[in-house]
Amino acid sequence: MLEFNNVTKRYADGTPAVKNLNLKIDKGEFVCFIGPSGCGKTTTMKMVNRLIDITEGDIRFDDKSINDQDPVELRRSIGYVIQQIGLMPHMTIKENIVLVGTLLKWSKEKKDQRARELLELVDLPEEYLDKYPHELSGGQQQRIGVLRALASNPPLILMDEPFGALDPITRDSLQEEFKKLQKELHKTIVFVTHDMDEALKLADRVVIMRDGEIVQADTPDEILRNPANEFVEEFLGKDRLIQGRPDVTTVGQIMEGCPVTVQTGTTLKEAISVMRDKHVDSLLVVDMDNTLQGFIDIESINLNYKKANHVEEVMEANIFSVAEESLLRDTVHKILRRGVKYVPVVNDAQQLTGIVTRATLANLVYDTIWGDGMELEEAAATAE
Repeated sequence: MLEFNNVTKRYADGTPAVKNLNLKIDKGEFVCFIGPSGCGKTTTMKMVNRLIDITEGDIRFDDKSINDQDPVELRRSIGYVIQQIGLMPHMTIKENIVLVGTLLKWSKEKKDQRARELLELVDLPEEYLDKYPHELSGGQQQRIGVLRALASNPPLILMDEPFGALDPITRDSLQEEFKKLQKELHKTIVFVTHDMDEALKLADRVVIMRDGEIVQADTPDEILRNPANEFVEEFLGKDRLIQGRPDVTTVGQIMEGCPVTVQTGTTLKEAISVMRDKHVDSLLVVDMDNTLQGFIDIESINLNYKKANHVEEVMEANIFSVAEESLLRDTVHKILRRGVKYVPVVNDAQQLTGIVTRATLANLVYDTIWGDGMELEEAAATAE
């Protein structure tokens, strides 16, 4: 799909930004380039669509050398998303989304249909098509930037730190959203980031660069378990303790079953009784099909018991949840950063299947550092 063959980029003074880089990226693969500032990751990406010219070597896209292709036509065939978003402020959201289609002289009907299809992918209402960029939040604008890159249905998308300027919660949300889109649309992604957590979360392969060269190109799990050298170890950070437990990788492996719940329609008085009997201060709210609806806690009941009767009237519907197959390293990071006590676990139908608590994570970290106690006993017995 995309192949770098002995690619080198030197600037006018002869300084190499990229040195003899070799890499193959398969169709549908999500590859993240990461490394310290000045390592050559952004230069490498920009050579793909000829925003920066190659000094030596060759890049082949769909088995054709990019040097044999018209640069304008090449760029129109490759999606491109940048951190600054780059929406045209004088254009509507629809006009921004189908900008490449306009350049390709699509019919009005085709542009309208494509804009509606894409907006539906990210769960934004159709009336947003007539809004202007300044009327949208930063996260919504970045969604539109991604949709614009998808508009002409390109097989390859380049993304240059697209979520870097967003707040942590919005960034988390967009990362999850884009990961789902990638699985659904099966696009080949070349993604540049300075955030190791983002790279480990999103990528099929992480390419770590230093001084214009690839230090290691592997799956996230392989990099965590077997960093190539001391530089990679330091770049990963010693605080990523989960790398010490390669046998535990997904939420489903550590989640607890049977969280305490109440159904919609339950009165606040009944909810308080459940809390008292189960010795908890919050409850997950589900419907008759066990689909997660939200949560309710003692504080929300206390504030609203005079003006509400049922749990759905006062519950918080915007609740963070994870899937059983979610990578544990991502979930640990989110729980600790958000400061939540627990995270509900759901299946594809959003039905509640379990829960991950901070206590569970504490046990996991303890075992990672000190083991489960058996190892110490065995070591003592051996010494005797």
